[in-house]
Amino acid sequence: MIVNSKILVPDIDQLPTPENSRAVELGIEKWLKVAKIDPDASMFEFVKVCIADSTLNRLLAFLFSNSPFLTHSITENPQFTRLLIEKGTKAALEKIYNDLAWDNSGNLSEKKLMRLLRQSKRQFSLGLAVADVLENLSVAEVTNSLSNFAENVLRLTFNALLISADKRGEINLPFPKSPEKETGLIVLAMGKLGAKELNYSSDIDLIILFDQEKTNYTGKKTIQEFFVNLAKNFIKIIEERTIDGYVFRTDLRLRPDPRSTPLAISTFAAETYYETTGQNWERAAMIKARPVAGDLKAGEKFLETLRPFIWRRSLDFEAIEDIHSIKRQVNKNHGDKKISIPGHNIKLGRGGIREIEFFAQTQQLIWGGRDLTLRTPRTCETLNKLAEAGHITKQCAIELENAYLFLRRTEHRLQMIHDEQTHVIPTDSGQLNTFSIFLGYQNSEKFSKDLVEQLNCVERHSSILFENSPDLGGPGSLVFTVEDDHPDTLSSLNFLGFRETDKISSIIRTWHLGRFRATRSERAKQLLTKLMPVILNTFSKTDNPDLTLIGFNEFLKSLPSGVQLFSLFNTNPGLLELIAQIMGTAPKLAETLQRYPILLDAVLTDDFFQPLPPPVCLSKEFEREIDQKSQDYQDTLDIVRRLVNDRLFKIGVQILKKDLKPEAAGEPLSDLCDTTLKTLFTAVKEEFSIHHGHFLDGNFAVVALGKLGGREITINSDLDLLFIYQANASHSSGQRSLPKISYFNRLSQRYISALTVSTVEGPLFDLDLRLRPSGEAGPIASSFTSLSKYLHHDAWVWEKMALTRARIVFAEGSFLGDLENLFSSQLRCPPDKRALLKGAAEMRCKLLQSHPGHQFWNIKHMRGGFVDIEFIAQYLQLLHAYENPAILSTNTADALKLLSVNGLIENDKAKILIDALILWHKIQGVLRLCAGKQFIEDLSTEGLQNLLTITSGMDSFATLKSAVHETACNSYSIFQDIIEIPAKKL
Repeated sequence: MIVNSKILVPDIDQLPTPENSRAVELGIEKWLKVAKIDPDASMFEFVKVCIADSTLNRLLAFLFSNSPFLTHSITENPQFTRLLIEKGTKAALEKIYNDLAWDNSGNLSEKKLMRLLRQSKRQFSLGLAVADVLENLSVAEVTNSLSNFAENVLRLTFNALLISADKRGEINLPFPKSPEKETGLIVLAMGKLGAKELNYSSDIDLIILFDQEKTNYTGKKTIQEFFVNLAKNFIKIIEERTIDGYVFRTDLRLRPDPRSTPLAISTFAAETYYETTGQNWERAAMIKARPVAGDLKAGEKFLETLRPFIWRRSLDFEAIEDIHSIKRQVNKNHGDKKISIPGHNIKLGRGGIREIEFFAQTQQLIWGGRDLTLRTPRTCETLNKLAEAGHITKQCAIELENAYLFLRRTEHRLQMIHDEQTHVIPTDSGQLNTFSIFLGYQNSEKFSKDLVEQLNCVERHSSILFENSPDLGGPGSLVFTVEDDHPDTLSSLNFLGFRETDKISSIIRTWHLGRFRATRSERAKQLLTKLMPVILNTFSKTDNPDLTLIGFNEFLKSLPSGVQLFSLFNTNPGLLELIAQIMGTAPKLAETLQRYPILLDAVLTDDFFQPLPPPVCLSKEFEREIDQKSQDYQDTLDIVRRLVNDRLFKIGVQILKKDLKPEAAGEPLSDLCDTTLKTLFTAVKEEFSIHHGHFLDGNFAVVALGKLGGREITINSDLDLLFIYQANASHSSGQRSLPKISYFNRLSQRYISALTVSTVEGPLFDLDLRLRPSGEAGPIASSFTSLSKYLHHDAWVWEKMALTRARIVFAEGSFLGDLENLFSSQLRCPPDKRALLKGAAEMRCKLLQSHPGHQFWNIKHMRGGFVDIEFIAQYLQLLHAYENPAILSTNTADALKLLSVNGLIENDKAKILIDALILWHKIQGVLRLCAGKQFIEDLSTEGLQNLLTITSGMDSFATLKSAVHETACNSYSIFQDIIEIPAKKL
């Protein structure tokens, strides 16, 4: 007989020489003995030929010497061993999969099923181990194969149980040939099986659920009892040790509240648990959850309902803080001690597998709520995705992946020896040497060196991840957990710069006593205690520590939970500094943050302090978020508000931290408004057309006027808009057709609502539509024809002036050219110079009556403020554009520059006005951000005054006030020279 083996590879001779010759002899002896009594008469001869073959003998000796478990598997399964040798591992494993297929299994009794599963497990372990030893498979392929085998076992077992229950009349299967289909039974794989990273001797972590609305239960007990009994029978079939061994150890303790819930629970109960009391470690566990048996569609649906629980858009560091504390303690205990290889636990020990998994999962919990690409169950894939997203370096990902694969391969060899769930390196030097040989080394010295390098590599990267944990030291005593003020604590507060120490101490004690929801839990109190020195140190560095802490108190009072926030501070000290700056300097921004604390999430993104992307990229980002997350029109409104609020907060913080000049903020703010206007119109029109159809020849346009038209808006600016439409048909095409005027006005009304209504995500913009023809008395949307007629015959001078700042945000179809021609023709008309001057002066007087501008900081309406300078630019453009259209610009500063270049205003006057505009934009940008539309100097904070001073480039607040007065006077004097005095002479 000649053996033509398909499992051999050319370099099999490179396998290290086995040390345990006695084990080899016993293995060969036992194999021959079993073959001799095999029903197949040729088996004995086959075994002898295999032993005589030098190459096969080397492989067999390697296995017999190093693994009692594989020795037993070879000698007790002669038929399978022969198949493995003659046909190769792929054919042998395919045979096992066929045995486990439901269609091929028939109606197995429980006893036959248990035997089939156990024999298949032993055969599968042998076949895979041989491929592993011969290095025919990568670590990922090994874990994937083990996971696939487990899934086949689970599906066969649960199908058999369902068929049996159907025969007993307990359940009515909708599809007997596919027993699991539409049954409502959900078997979720967790942990390594869920991630398809199963090892040779892993437990399989499962959660068994049932959807009682889908299950057609016909038994006499409750549906809960039925599924609990089914779970118990499953555990018996899989776990019970028989003469053939066992299949898997199962662990169902990852189910919701395992101490008080049955083995199988309803999906409703599970969803309720996760929504109300689910823990952060359960979120981490659910990252790897995957339906593997039962009703797979129902399983996917269940996991979809848990998506908001697992992947929170709001960055949640509650679990991360626990890990940080443990990690710091572990590092402290270890000190600088060297890692000892004998007895080291490569899973749970320093630099082990669990540390790499922690590394990956903590980053997933932090970033996965916003980045869908990070929602991956597999460890190596997660590391690579983290690198691609820029959260870790590519080198870090490569080194951790290499370490992970090395450790998993080592783990597999450890477990192959006795089929035990072990992760501990042998302590005995002889056993360590034998194990090193089993791994392919010539001796233990090189293996130990490689293992130490990998463990140290993991520790190094892990320590970098946790190195930013805050210093917990503080200045003297800080005791806030008693009812009365501690005298040493008051002294410490005074030393830090707090003035009303009694009040500050009382506020902080309120936190520790759990008077707020945010500080009620024990976890929140523990974190707060640890963070208190850091919080007080940070607040003490602001201009007014008392005011900063009082503002933070109001912020804390509004939060439903504090654990997330405190954990966030603990992990990102810079965020606490930002909070302190906001609370001490920008009351208006602090008020916004109190209402929407989720805005803090954006600070942790990599590009937070980078400029806003250009309009094209911004538009694509809006579209992508809506495509991925919006299920209906209301979702779209909420998503847009979240995106806008995030970016407004980003721009605001950049101004606050002086990374963005207030006078330069008009550009990104205008881009944001433009993108929002375009995005929401698309959504509104699509929703509106469902009932009312379209105008096939109809076009709609949005024109920005005022500061948005000039791209000069500030945070909290109103948006001056004009809606224009063009259509020939008389009625729309929808089932509920509307006349043209009604259609576009109702569409505009819906659009206004989308832009202004307050949803759960808050309001969006304040609109001003009073610049439309006929003002508030006119229709919301103007037809192109009526607008053209109005501008030609009825428009007031001030309306023509407003038109100098008209900028088309968007126009459908060919409408853009028509509008540009209309506006251009109006602005280039030869003016009635007398009427123009008179109209400009009269309009300015009317504005002064409604907005006197007496308040010193009313930068817009004060004499010499924004309005005066804008009137100068608009008046001069209308006066000269018919002869020199190159002077037209919607931006006031640009218009003044063009007028100066073309000799239509003296250069020194233009410079005075442009410099004034820059100063006004600096002041207005800071005031709108920090104080809103009302700024009262006497009530303002020292921090805000300092920010105004620094932003304006002055050396003191008094100097700034003097500059404001002088600048306003100079600008007003120019207004008088150009408009006011000449108008009076008329």
